[in-house]
Amino acid sequence: MIAHTEAVIFRSVDYQESSKIVTMFTKEHGKIALIAHGAKKPKSKFSGLIEVGNILEVVYYFKASRSVQILSEASYLLKNKNLRIDFEKMATMTSAVELISQLLHENEVNVPLFDFTKNMLQWLNTADIHPPQLFPYIQIRLAALTGIGLQLNAQQSAKGPHYLNIESGLVTDSNISSYSYKLTDTQYRYINIALHAKSSVLFDLHFELGELKNLIDHLDRYLKYHVEGLKNRKSDAVFEQILQE
Repeated sequence: MIAHTEAVIFRSVDYQESSKIVTMFTKEHGKIALIAHGAKKPKSKFSGLIEVGNILEVVYYFKASRSVQILSEASYLLKNKNLRIDFEKMATMTSAVELISQLLHENEVNVPLFDFTKNMLQWLNTADIHPPQLFPYIQIRLAALTGIGLQLNAQQSAKGPHYLNIESGLVTDSNISSYSYKLTDTQYRYINIALHAKSSVLFDLHFELGELKNLIDHLDRYLKYHVEGLKNRKSDAVFEQILQE
């Protein structure tokens, strides 16, 4: 069958002399691999399109029994040019896309997750924020979209102390298990706002040196505990450079 759908580029690798194998998150068929014949040629119709994080409209020939589909046409759905020219935005985008890719199984259709990915990339492209400060929000939203969302204890005091309990996903005012992490006031406020309101106030919070990276590490441990096979992101080698700033 011929499929015409929206897609986000997750990964692109060279194949043979002139082609590429592309991993895409498509709205219609989930995460799939496609071959883009001739994509490496200078005058290819895919030139400039097959880049990680690009949001495209694509046409491909889909056959369920085939592990690699055939890409026929591609065009920009949204041009997120700042994700290419802003180093911090690019690093944040690359790590976010790698995390989302790991959370998806092959051919798993997840329209809410697709829409979140598309909207997140578009917003990151235009937002005037310190890009890494978006990453914990991405982690929190991904947890919710995959059915393992964090929850605040209804009796939680704003004054603290605050703990993220990895096993239960509860944020509480006491250490209720052997696998929990104490949160700073700023880390707690970030999680609280992210769970209860879609507010830009989230990105006005001031983290002390190392505090943001620490929060991202806590949330990564939570995701790895609940998602089998989740690995360290290869792209974090670059992303962590800007977390130190």
